[in-house]
Parts: sequence; C-alpha cells; structure tokens
Amino acid sequence: MGAVVMYASVSVDGFIADAADQPGPLFDWLTNGDVPLDASGALRVSQPSYEYTRPYWDRIGATVVGRHVFDLTDGWEGQPPSGVDHVIVVTHRQPPEGWDRTTPFHFVDDVAAAVALARDLAGDRIVEVAAGDVGGQALAAGLVDEVRMDVVPVVLGTGKRYFGSLDGQHLLEDPDAVIRGDRVLHLRYQVRRRPAS
Repeated sequence: MGAVVMYASVSVDGFIADAADQPGPLFDWLTNGDVPLDASGALRVSQPSYEYTRPYWDRIGATVVGRHVFDLTDGWEGQPPSGVDHVIVVTHRQPPEGWDRTTPFHFVDDVAAAVALARDLAGDRIVEVAAGDVGGQALAAGLVDEVRMDVVPVVLGTGKRYFGSLDGQHLLEDPDAVIRGDRVLHLRYQVRRRPAS
C-alpha cells in the first residue's frame, strides 16, 4: 500500500487559512512561476517547485478531506482536484441535496474508516490527507506516515491550524526534503513511529 501523507501550504506560524477561511498569500507560489504545473496552465511555479510537486501529485490515488473543505470548494463540482481518482469526505452529514452519487466522492463518518477506504481505493498510490482538523485526527490516530508542508513566508497571526486541534506531542524524523522554491519552502518529514509496547 502507498504512504498516507498529511499535506497543505502553511504560514510560518502554522496556519492553513486565516480566521475567515481565506488562504491569503498561501497559494501565491502556485501562480508566480514560469513552469506550468498542470495542463490548464493556470498553475505556474518555479522549476524547483515543479520538480518537487509534480511527481508527488502524480502519485496521489485518493484524498481525504473534511466536510468543511468539501463545502468551501463546492465539492469541486464533482471533479476531484488535480487529477486525483477519489475524494473521501469525513462527515456526519449526508451529501448535499441533489449530489450526483456516481461521482468519485465517498462520504464516511470516521477518520480511520476514511483512511482505510482511501488506502483500498488508492492501492499502491499515495493517500493524501488534508491538513487541519481531519489531518490532525489522522496523525493522532497513528495513521499518517509522512508530513509535507509548503511553508510560505507570511505570518497570519490567527486562523485554521495546520494540525487542527491536535493535543499532545508527536515526533517527526529530521526532514528528508528541504526544497527552496519561489516564495515557498517545501518540507517533508517522516512520522516517527512509537516503539511497540
């Protein structure tokens, strides 16, 4: 099975959005470069960001998000983002009225069940878990193998935390990737596993 990766762009002070759910400059690095990141040409990044991000995106088989992200994006209008095959939405609510249930979106009411379904659907490809509350829950449950952060040089001060409301200490290994892009620092950490007792 593929790795489970918690991922998002994040401010230097650890926020993935401001208090009004706006990313502010957190995604500017995705549009300020010369190299097209996807077929649309709308996303253009620096060469180092392309070399780090594109291979990762190509390996994602399923993405796990919370209902809040799903609602903010209007469910991506039924089309998973960035060519991902499946989106698993963690929610206790039913899909929106009139939602086309033939789309590759799956609604699950438990983080562990969502990650398990995502792993089944992704096969040997990566399962991406969106940072925030759902990502923090997955990390706390020991379900995350790797943490990826695109650290943007801005201090938001308040907002939605990268690790959500995670309580307690979780150790990561030393970063095994530190890539400098234009207005972004790409970091990758493996999650340190606790010894079995």
